[in-house]
Amino acid sequence: MTKPRIAVVTSYFPSSQEPYRGHSTYQTLRHLTTQADLCAFVPYLRYPHWYNPREARYQRMDLSYQPPGMAARYFEYTTLPLIGRPLNGELAYRQVRRAVEEFKPDLILNYWLYPDGYAAVKLGRHLGVPVIVAALGSDVRRIDDRPTRFWTRRTLVQADWLITVSRELAERAAEMGARPDRTTAILNGYDETVFYPGDQVAERAKLGCQADAEAILYVGSLIPSKGLRELMEAFVSLAGRRPRLHLVCGGEGPLRAEMVAMAQRAGLAGRLVLPGKLSSSQVRDWMVAADLFCLPSYSEGCPNVVIEALATGRAVVATNVGGIPELVSPANGVLVEARDAAALETGLERALAQRWDPALVAATYRRDWRLVAADTWSVCQRLLAR
Repeated sequence: MTKPRIAVVTSYFPSSQEPYRGHSTYQTLRHLTTQADLCAFVPYLRYPHWYNPREARYQRMDLSYQPPGMAARYFEYTTLPLIGRPLNGELAYRQVRRAVEEFKPDLILNYWLYPDGYAAVKLGRHLGVPVIVAALGSDVRRIDDRPTRFWTRRTLVQADWLITVSRELAERAAEMGARPDRTTAILNGYDETVFYPGDQVAERAKLGCQADAEAILYVGSLIPSKGLRELMEAFVSLAGRRPRLHLVCGGEGPLRAEMVAMAQRAGLAGRLVLPGKLSSSQVRDWMVAADLFCLPSYSEGCPNVVIEALATGRAVVATNVGGIPELVSPANGVLVEARDAAALETGLERALAQRWDPALVAATYRRDWRLVAADTWSVCQRLLAR
């Protein structure tokens, strides 16, 4: 039996410059290839080189790049920051139209609503095939300009089906015009070959950590919207009465220097660990070595890093935003209010005082990428049957 052909239109996908970009999309699609003939069409916006040559979006992409296990074609279109936003959907559509036409898809699947989802919906109308768009979080929760909001609403209304990564995000999308009867919430998963409980003592020895330390771990971009200023405030206050407490923040970002300076002023420079960007296996090592994982974000969809922490058996202290309450419960962590350093401090202290069984924590969320792909395939089948 011939497999259906699915064209995936998304820029939330690995690239030569950012091989870990779009990790959840890539993992889902990689498993979906067992059911369909899949090809990803990746329209990547690029700003003029003279604008800011050091950032990834201002550099040329390797259009020949191929992520393992997936067919993909990459395209670039040049635009301008801010003023180019009203046109980006149309530019993305024009870049990939001919290639998608030649692929002759039976269905178009999209991840990230604008500009990629707009391009996907227009392609579907042009080719006469159904279109599924997927909202991932910030593409609905954090729209800061009118043109993007307008075209995002239009995409939600015109798509044949919507997938969201949390039930909370489905509700937000409905407020913007998405039809609840054509919306499916599919929560993210994790790679069970990478993330699983381990020997904390062995991992600490491997990483050079003190065997008797208390360690709080954060992994992600070092930016204010992740709540890192509040985390640093809570850490400084807690460290004064918990002499073995350390804070490990994996990742890079503009807040790094400020965090270092804050730790130095408090006399805690030796207790703030900044290991930089981490691979998936390195993230797992630090999760197993830590006592708690913390994500104090202001806004989230369905954060993979929380799911991965739970899979390793680490209790989570996180903010009560987005899809996080669908993952974190009293059985595996503590929820706190966002933008509140005092509440975060209380939550961390409460979690540190509790004895967490890694096996029981890991058992609270068992959902690998095969299940995510199976749920996604069920939605695809529904549209293909029409």
